[in-house]
Amino acid sequence: MLKVGIIPVTPFAQNCSLVWCDKTMKGAAVDPGGDLDKIRGAIEQVGITLEKVLLTHGHLDHASAAGELAASAGVPIEGPHREDEFLIHTLRQQGQAYGFPLYDAFEPTRWLTGGETVTVGDEVLEVRHCPGHTPGHIVFFHAPTKLAIVGDVLFKGSIGRTDFPRGDHATLVRSITGELWPLGPDVTFIPGHGPVSTFGDERRSNPFVGDRALAGGV
Repeated sequence: MLKVGIIPVTPFAQNCSLVWCDKTMKGAAVDPGGDLDKIRGAIEQVGITLEKVLLTHGHLDHASAAGELAASAGVPIEGPHREDEFLIHTLRQQGQAYGFPLYDAFEPTRWLTGGETVTVGDEVLEVRHCPGHTPGHIVFFHAPTKLAIVGDVLFKGSIGRTDFPRGDHATLVRSITGELWPLGPDVTFIPGHGPVSTFGDERRSNPFVGDRALAGGV
């Protein structure tokens, strides 16, 4: 079974997810944007062996510390989609712009595309390409537990910003309705910031992508 813990990191309180297979106790850090002491402490506390780093997209609060964590642990980085390469390559500049700790750019071991899978121990996560917030944003979905890690695509009561470089509102809405909603209303999702929710709850009440909102209701 896949287990998960959430570690808020960076001044933006970004939800770094620690996921692991409870059979093998091998795990992955998803979106380690900073505060590596907190992330390493959680890994040690849970008692897992870190086997990879996974990234949903290339913004600094999600990706900045990924290169350092992966290098220190001797593990690969998988994700995001190659369309976010321009963000990965400008992590230091992003840090300077926001007054964050500065981390060097890195090259993911494996860029991911929609329809591929990644493994965590014996568990398999599906990859969904969900552009709009960034062009290379991806989502990880674990079908057996109906859990999705969605980064900044969708939040409880909101959706990702699209005013960043190469963001697009209409594309984001299509990603949510075309890639996430078909997974089912009973899917629990971990957003990049804030509390968890379910796709069903968001379809009922989200003012941006809920069913009534998209139908023109009030």
